[in-house]
Amino acid sequence: MGLFADVVNVFVDSRGQYGNPLGIIWSSDSTRGQEQQIASDLGFSETIFIDEVADGRARARIFTPTRELAFAGHPTVGLAAWLRESGDDIRSIAVPAGNVHVRAERDLVFVTAVPEWGPEFEFQQLEAPRDVEAVDPAAYGGGIFYVWAWIDERAGRVRSRMFGPAIGIPEDPATGAAAIRLAGMLGRDLEITQGEGSQLFTRVVDDGRLVEVGGRTADAGSIEVR
Repeated sequence: MGLFADVVNVFVDSRGQYGNPLGIIWSSDSTRGQEQQIASDLGFSETIFIDEVADGRARARIFTPTRELAFAGHPTVGLAAWLRESGDDIRSIAVPAGNVHVRAERDLVFVTAVPEWGPEFEFQQLEAPRDVEAVDPAAYGGGIFYVWAWIDERAGRVRSRMFGPAIGIPEDPATGAAAIRLAGMLGRDLEITQGEGSQLFTRVVDDGRLVEVGGRTADAGSIEVR
C-alpha cells in the first residue's frame, strides 16, 4: 500500500525521554474503512486518523488495536502538538465524543475534555509508589485498570500505571483519559508519573466539570504500515 504513519512520543519527560508512541495518519481512500486493521497492524496503544484540518480546527478519529474510542488524551495531545509543530494554529479537535479545546503553555500542549468522555477505568489506590511499580501486568486478564499512589499528596504528585487488556493494551505507558478522570475524581491539579517515566499534567477547570491534560511531545519519525 505504501502507507506511512508519522509517530510522536507523547507525555515525554523534560529530557524528551519515555512517553507513549502515537501513530498519526491522514485519512484517504486507502485508509477509510480500514482504520481498525491499520491500528492493529501498527500495534500502538492508539492511532489517530486526521479527517480534516481547517481554520484552526481538526477533525479526527482514534483507534486502539481492538476498537475505536470516542475520546482519548494521549492521541489528542499528540496530534495537537504535531500539527502546531507543522505550523497549524490548532485551537480545537473534534472527536466523536465532542469538541476538544487546545492550548499551549511554554513547551506543554493541553487539551480540555469532559472526564466522562474517556473509557471507564477501575481505579485502584495503593499505599506507596513502590507498590505501583511492583504490580505484575499478568494479574489483569480483562477490564481497564488504573493503579496509582501518592508520591506527595500535598503537592499533587502521583505515581501510576494502566492495564487495559479489554481494549488490547496490556500496559499503557501514558494515559491522558485516565489522568483526566483521576483529576476530576480528586478535584485537584496533578502531576503524574506513569509507566517508566512518562509525565502528565492536569488542571481542573469549571468546578471539575472539565479537566485539562497536557505534556511534552517528541518526534519519532515515520514508519511504513504495510
